[in-house]
Amino acid sequence: MTAVAMGGEAGAPPEHRGLARDGVRLMAVRPGAITETTFRSLPELLEPGDLVVVNTSATLPARLDVRRADGVPAPLHVSTTLDDGDWVVELRRPGNDGPDRGVEPGTVLDLPGGVWLRLLEGYPTPARASRLWRARPDRDVPAAEHLARHGTPIRYGHLDAAVPLADVQNVYATEPGSAESASAGRPFTDRVLVRLMARGIPVVPVVLHAGVSSPELHEPPMPERYRVPEVTARLVTATREAGRRVVAVGTTVTRALETATGEDGVTRSAAGWTDLVLGPDRPARAVTGLLTGLHAPDASHLLLLEAVAGRGLVDRAYARAAAGGYLWHEFGDTMLFLP
Repeated sequence: MTAVAMGGEAGAPPEHRGLARDGVRLMAVRPGAITETTFRSLPELLEPGDLVVVNTSATLPARLDVRRADGVPAPLHVSTTLDDGDWVVELRRPGNDGPDRGVEPGTVLDLPGGVWLRLLEGYPTPARASRLWRARPDRDVPAAEHLARHGTPIRYGHLDAAVPLADVQNVYATEPGSAESASAGRPFTDRVLVRLMARGIPVVPVVLHAGVSSPELHEPPMPERYRVPEVTARLVTATREAGRRVVAVGTTVTRALETATGEDGVTRSAAGWTDLVLGPDRPARAVTGLLTGLHAPDASHLLLLEAVAGRGLVDRAYARAAAGGYLWHEFGDTMLFLP
């Protein structure tokens, strides 16, 4: 991906900037044309018989303000929980300007609510100076329950101020589990969903619980828990067989669907953990359209975009976005790739 300068960072939800959720800009990118409109026009950009697939994972308040044994306070981002009950966490530097890569195995963190958390080893490999750590609480504490009582939404330096959980939640989110929002779906509103269905465009779910984002130097995404229901798998396969488009809302949906799709092109019901990384060596098999936000030029997500849309189309779209002042990050503008 050619590194280009974006138009700017969206520092607040569009509702705080005088726009409706579905009032952000939308660029529809096809091989022969680029159309610029607003998100509420999405139904008119698709055709009856196309299929839209959304991620119904809900965002957790996955940031905790913790204190190390030396008394230094710092933010802690909780990425996920493992099958054995261990947590996967990212300890941030006190100013929240990046991960604390100087932390050592055995470090103990004092969490709100009287819980202690010990960092065991790097994750997913036990390397020191890791960004993510496998950690264990001093008692049997489900992370989701602890976050619900004591956490706040993860936030980074591009935001003007902290935002409430409702501002990062998608309207169709039903199953809590993501550390950060599946933000490609944030501009959806009830009226957009109804207009899609009224136009003959079904909307069906998958679940992928997204961990903390990985924007650093093309760092690949970590393993994530997912589920593709039987009805969704069946409709994805039938839509492709009918020659219509399967439009994934975001990279999380793409990752889940592609994990559940075999070399024969058939999508099957599946659940578990996925470590799939799409790219030039593993192009998309099921997804033929992709709705996405704008990612930083070094983000690993861009390889997934290229696996669906091709590098040429992605480069053209980002060049147009840079020239047009599009906003990026979770509250920014959107793109619809229809290769």
